[in-house]
Amino acid sequence: MIARWAYDASLNSVGDARRFAAAMVTDQPDEVRESVALVVSELCTNALVHATTGFELTVERTDRWVRVAVTDAGEGTPSVRSPGTQEPHGRGLRIVESLSDDWGIDVAPGQGKTVWARLRMTGDRATAG
Repeated sequence: MIARWAYDASLNSVGDARRFAAAMVTDQPDEVRESVALVVSELCTNALVHATTGFELTVERTDRWVRVAVTDAGEGTPSVRSPGTQEPHGRGLRIVESLSDDWGIDVAPGQGKTVWARLRMTGDRATAG
């Protein structure tokens, strides 16, 4: 199953997108639901802050995994940062990296980018792989 929704560039969009994604995994263990919600929050927030555009959220689900993807029209390519302890921002992609089984960035020059993450549908993250 694949579901998509477009959001405008407002702070309310992050919560709306998180609820949209969470509705796709209501039958999963808490760990999976919480991980999906946090990954979506991080990716959508990054789109708002760095691309300063609206974004599209795509949630694709199979019986084994869920893939979330956030597409925006902003320029630039996101990168994983290592902020110091006094820096209040810059940990989003590290969080995505730690919660997902796989993630990546697809750049379409002149058209924006999609940042995606795939999470296994199980509460036992230690056996994922």
